[in-house]
Amino acid sequence: MRNFFKVIVFSAFLFAGSLSAQTLKFGHIDFQALLASMPEREAAKTALEKVQTDLETKLASMQKEYQEKGKEYVALAQAKDANEALVKAKQDEVQSIQERIQTFQQTAQEGLQKEESKQFQPVIEKARKAINEVAKEQGLLYVFEVNGVLYFSDQSVDLMKSVKTKLGIKL
Repeated sequence: MRNFFKVIVFSAFLFAGSLSAQTLKFGHIDFQALLASMPEREAAKTALEKVQTDLETKLASMQKEYQEKGKEYVALAQAKDANEALVKAKQDEVQSIQERIQTFQQTAQEGLQKEESKQFQPVIEKARKAINEVAKEQGLLYVFEVNGVLYFSDQSVDLMKSVKTKLGIKL
């Protein structure tokens, strides 16, 4: 049992010695700055803005219709010889438009989020792939996002130039 314990302790020392002999390499990158410098981001942003503009135009049209029908309803309701059935029908019409607007706003918001993901996901994946390739090429153990790290030493490798080169982005 004593010999077994000595073998374990000796093995632990050998293992610890081999770990300290290895150089641990870490890297860092400003991921948001990398994304901002990618030309594909501008194309995705433009496509997303077009979808957003189209949705805003449709919403403005619906709101204009709501205001017009609302004015008609108020005028009809204030008329001295107003027919209750017509007033009620106009009121229902205005409420229906209001409900359509609310539904459209919710659907538009969800659609806009999906479109944003659709447009930007390929850009993000391309950037991550380039980071992974550069990290492997340089033998890095970890790559940290600089916006989430409070401190990194001069020994940490800044990957921005290498990743931009890998992506074909001018420095």
